[in-house]
Amino acid sequence: MALLVGVDAGGTKTTGVVADETGRILNTVRRGGANLHVHGELAVEKVLASLLDELCPDEAPVALCLGMAGVDRPGEGDLVRALLRRLGFRGNAVVVNDAVIAIAAGAHDRVGVVVIAGTGSIAYGIDRTGKTARAGGLGPTLADEGSGGWVGHKALVAAVRAAEGRGEPTLLKDALFHVLGVTALPDLPPMAYGGGLTRERLAELAPTVIGVARTGDAVASAILEEASTELASTACSVVRQLDFQGAPYPLIFSGGLFNGLPSLVESITRKAALAGAIPCRIQRDPAEGALAMALDLYRSRRDART
Repeated sequence: MALLVGVDAGGTKTTGVVADETGRILNTVRRGGANLHVHGELAVEKVLASLLDELCPDEAPVALCLGMAGVDRPGEGDLVRALLRRLGFRGNAVVVNDAVIAIAAGAHDRVGVVVIAGTGSIAYGIDRTGKTARAGGLGPTLADEGSGGWVGHKALVAAVRAAEGRGEPTLLKDALFHVLGVTALPDLPPMAYGGGLTRERLAELAPTVIGVARTGDAVASAILEEASTELASTACSVVRQLDFQGAPYPLIFSGGLFNGLPSLVESITRKAALAGAIPCRIQRDPAEGALAMALDLYRSRRDART
């Protein structure tokens, strides 16, 4: 029996699925984050090796697809492919941006637009001619607006400003200080600069921001409103670069921020006002989209041999 593997490697968690050659899923395994920029090459290799050992303990997979943020940038894809070669994959693996596998999981014909808002954010699309486009997804320094990490950072800055009396009063101060385990403002700088306040940790603050917004807090609500505006902007940018020829297409929403705040889908859809877009929350794990692409690779190699 041929085994095929799909992997969604994110900043916070990594999910792998293994299936037989018919596409029947045999097992799903989850591990910690595997982002090159955050965790480094060695840590990513260890996470993937552990994942594969549990997914396929007795037999090596014949094909693998790995979705990971950033691998479509120059050099990063080569680095990940070299890593996979060390794990035994030579010519039987495909490496793509994590937005690509989200499209594969969320659109039956792999045509449409996806907006991802997890630890980071990105919008990506593909039209019926095969043309692709993207917006955002360049990391927190350049373009990660609307992501969980962005929301957490904006909220923490608002909390600091409130603590210093130079910003609007907000429940975010007490709520975030409590979650972070700090009692006063001077406790924050050591944590912020080398003390573990990573983008991933900031993204973990997003549910607290959502909870505070639900109490009617104006500052927290404004941050989430701005997040929806930014994400709508990325979706519009992608659609402007593509041509769906007047036909309907799915506008797929994926990522942890939508799990915590489902109303964000409606807000983005309303602000983007994209003709022909059919909004939908992703129903399958993106790792299953990676699995579908691994199946494509396996079948094309099999057909080439025959």
